Amino acid sequence: MAKSRGVQGKVPDFGVFFAVLVLLGIGIIAVFSASQYFAQYAPYNDSLHFLKRQSLNALIGIVGMLFAMKIDYRWFQVLALPGLIISIVMLVVVLALGGTRWISLGFIQFQPSEIAKVALIIFMALILSRDPERLQSFSHGFLPCLGLMGLVCGLVVIKDLSTSIVIAGTCCVMMFCSGAKWSHMGFMFALGVVAFIAAVWVEPYRMARIFAFLDPWSDPQGDGFQTIQSFLAIGSGGLTGVGLGAGSAKWYYLPERHTDFIFSIWAEEMGFLGGTIIILTFLFFVWRGFMVSLNLKNNFQSLLALGITSMIGIQALINLCVVVGLFPVTGVTLPFISYGGTSLAISLTSVGILLNVSRYAKTTGD
Repeated sequence: MAKSRGVQGKVPDFGVFFAVLVLLGIGIIAVFSASQYFAQYAPYNDSLHFLKRQSLNALIGIVGMLFAMKIDYRWFQVLALPGLIISIVMLVVVLALGGTRWISLGFIQFQPSEIAKVALIIFMALILSRDPERLQSFSHGFLPCLGLMGLVCGLVVIKDLSTSIVIAGTCCVMMFCSGAKWSHMGFMFALGVVAFIAAVWVEPYRMARIFAFLDPWSDPQGDGFQTIQSFLAIGSGGLTGVGLGAGSAKWYYLPERHTDFIFSIWAEEMGFLGGTIIILTFLFFVWRGFMVSLNLKNNFQSLLALGITSMIGIQALINLCVVVGLFPVTGVTLPFISYGGTSLAISLTSVGILLNVSRYAKTTGD
């Protein structure tokens, strides 16, 4: 990797940057292809509606990525606690508003759970890096981290089970890699299973999704409809697909075609080869992110890179498992690919943080 003298002269990891640009480019194309037919009718009346919105979202996210990439990484340490407190307050506000996941300020609306994901990662990286040995103690190290994770996940899960799973999975990876004991991790896993069962049990629609996951053909016109239509779309794509823009699943057959199930549309139109490109690009991104983490000497930077990489990797894995029927329908989007405002902007800004600390990674010849 080309670099000049001094840490500040080193360029960010090109592999991470390249992978994100590829996924973002595919995403804009996929969103347009998946949305153009239904967007031309009311209430949108413009086949380019979602293409325009996604392009704007991507532009906002790229600005956030460039800003996060350029500032001194120590600002993340300074803002870790205030950022977490603000995100928790916003989650409480969402609960107070009732049946919505969004906060609207008139000119803009955003999803606090997406902000909370990154805020918790930054704060966890800070506290885990300050005293790694403390995590060995259940009461003084592990339990406070578990309680913090439980607080954020508890506030999120009431409205959004899938995001809470991403948050919990990311924190687990960070705590395990920080040296948490196997026995403590086992306790956390068992607690997580109980929490998941409880979250599903109290919401009938979540229980229905579990049954639909086990046998989607038992209710092909109801809870199993999305999964079956996803199977049909992916299966009809074959090796090379039916052609970009020529898929039929988006003609009101597959719900959430431009968000949660956008991979199904892409696989139908671009085939097994097109789907493989997305999967391999995500794998490459995760590999490069983990390599950045391993080559950082600063514990805070390393855990920050690990957390961001894990967050995006886990979210992508869950989405891909959902569309191929390996996981119940959850509502989690595919990072950089699915249509979305807050999710895309936050994902790109998070990558900016990863690129920021990647400048400090040890490279060959250092």
